[in-house]
Amino acid sequence: MATDASPSPKFQKPDFRQTPQPNFNPEITTTTTVSSTHDGLEFWQFMIAGSIAGCVEHLAMYPVDTLKTRMQALTSTCPASKTVRLREALRAVLKVEGPIGLYRGIGAMGLGAGPAHAVYFSVYEFCKEYFSRGNPNNPVAHAASGVFATVASDAVFTPMDVVKQRLQLRSSPYKGVMDCLKRVLREEGIGSLYASYRTTVLMNAPFTAVHFATYEATKRGLMEISPDSVSDERLIVHATAGAAAGALAAAVTTPLDVVKTQLQCQGVCGCDRFANSSIGGVIKSIVKKDGYAGLVRGWKPRMLFHAPAAAICWSTYEFSKSIFQEHNDSKSRSSSKGS
Repeated sequence: MATDASPSPKFQKPDFRQTPQPNFNPEITTTTTVSSTHDGLEFWQFMIAGSIAGCVEHLAMYPVDTLKTRMQALTSTCPASKTVRLREALRAVLKVEGPIGLYRGIGAMGLGAGPAHAVYFSVYEFCKEYFSRGNPNNPVAHAASGVFATVASDAVFTPMDVVKQRLQLRSSPYKGVMDCLKRVLREEGIGSLYASYRTTVLMNAPFTAVHFATYEATKRGLMEISPDSVSDERLIVHATAGAAAGALAAAVTTPLDVVKTQLQCQGVCGCDRFANSSIGGVIKSIVKKDGYAGLVRGWKPRMLFHAPAAAICWSTYEFSKSIFQEHNDSKSRSSSKGS
């Protein structure tokens, strides 16, 4: 019996003992691979996490966004053309409309931010996995993924952004989200809801490229400073990296944001209407009337919006992801015990 129990020489070859190891438990192997390259989350989980983050971000910072829109939409023919400074814009809103004026059009933001950010983050995560090719520190992959994400999400968000900005204007002629949407479609056609889409993409492509590359690089740098306390300070890391990324990206792309706002608000509240949606034509018109300073109008509230907004967004997004990760890990452990 002892002789039968001892393995024969052919079963003692090293290649026989090593061969089954990679596939010994394919379920565990697959889970490990996905977790390291894709955070171990499903597509729908990225969408939900992104949707929550987008809603929290934009709703929390909406008053600042209202001030930015009013400052950027001003022209020499607009009734509020003298309100060009941040403090003056804030005082004008509070004096005439009260605090509620800062939240006019927030319903449109609520309807658009959730779906748009669900698309935004899910596309980003999957593109990042594809382009990085196993290298999580590839800034080119992060930038390219951000560009693909914004092209997809802007197609979802632009119509609601048009409605939101028209409602944010002082003395806006619209009663609410649905009234604005119906009147725009009836009087100007569906094309008006996408008149700024090209400008939005051209603005958000460099914005997200700078944003995501800066975020990933800053996050990595902060984690390397104190690797032992990363798990305890994860929220601070995400918030700090997000704020830095948001501020830098906002500063770089302010001129295109001014063009986008002008296109979305044209013909409303006495603001100029442009013969076409040419970016060059709008830029020339702005420079002719207000000089080059007109192209950076609203840069302060824009940075004041995007720095904390990005901090809120990334913190919320990463927190939501961690909840899903814990859920998936718990589910995986339960499955392992059951088998």
